[in-house]
Amino acid sequence: MSSRIFQSVIIQMKDATDRVIGVTDNQGFVVACSELSMIGSYLDDMKGLAGEMNDQPFTTDERTYKLLGSLDSQSDYAVFVDGHDATAKCICVLSAVAMNEAKTNYEEKHDKATFIKNIISDNILPGDVYVRAKELHFTADVPRVVFLVRRADKSDATAIELLQNLYPDRQKDFVLCISENDLVLIKEMPQNFDSADVYAIAENIEKSIFRELGVKTVVGIGTPARHLRELADRYKEAQVAIEVGKVFDDDKSVINYENLGLGRIVYQLPTTLCEMFLSEVFKKNPIEALDQETLYTINKFFENNLNVSETSRKLFVHRNTLVYRLEKIKKLTGLDLREFDHAIIFKVALMVKKYLNSQNRPY
Repeated sequence: MSSRIFQSVIIQMKDATDRVIGVTDNQGFVVACSELSMIGSYLDDMKGLAGEMNDQPFTTDERTYKLLGSLDSQSDYAVFVDGHDATAKCICVLSAVAMNEAKTNYEEKHDKATFIKNIISDNILPGDVYVRAKELHFTADVPRVVFLVRRADKSDATAIELLQNLYPDRQKDFVLCISENDLVLIKEMPQNFDSADVYAIAENIEKSIFRELGVKTVVGIGTPARHLRELADRYKEAQVAIEVGKVFDDDKSVINYENLGLGRIVYQLPTTLCEMFLSEVFKKNPIEALDQETLYTINKFFENNLNVSETSRKLFVHRNTLVYRLEKIKKLTGLDLREFDHAIIFKVALMVKKYLNSQNRPY
């Protein structure tokens, strides 16, 4: 990877001078050069000089060399420039500065991404987070949001590249490949952001991947992290958001952990407790005693805030017909959905039943 970085810098510098500029490894083989035909060749004049190199430029009959890196760290590369005059030395020193800066920036970016991945994967001790953040010049206490992108249909290697192009600031935003179907975006947010901003980003991710790649995705969003040490918990929240959404909001492609409501509570209950709850609620008849038309009526009644007139209008039935249906539900279950407390119990019971079905444990 370093050779690509060096070549990129050389291409930008070659128009400024007519001298050949290149980089060798510690064995004397050219890994990057403005003269492309030299890449891979061996420089004889560097032979035997590796042990004599220091921080200052040094010359041979043909070229000027300068080590990359510093004396207190082992250097694997050296810059060379054709010639051994003052101009060659000046170009060599300037080239070494540019190469070192490019290499350091790349390594810092790479290390930062690895650092973030270790945090969300719980592969780093909490105490080490502070130390490593300081070493990498990482701002620890800015707001960040974790977006978990799960590809539902198939895995596509170009999805990560697309996401990186959408959010190209590699110092602030990190795109990580977690598994064959999961990508994570850790996005730094401004101080005055709100939930609408977060949703817009998630929606942009989902729509862009579908538009460009034809791949369906679900995006789970964790609550905002105010410090690096919170990222692991926020990543777990994004995972929970997708799992809960799969049960209770399977028609949604963007699911925010903050908006899960009762679904989050039900999802965390033991299945045995859920089964016990359903047994207690439906003492007279099991929930299976309700046909699909009746369940549809119940859901519409909930959607319209227990308003009989509004629900009958949406169902295109007479008000008395709806009242009759509600009375029938009361006789079957013992719950009168026109009473708020009974409606709450019934709503939770429906969610519990849906959760048990998702666990392949039909009540």
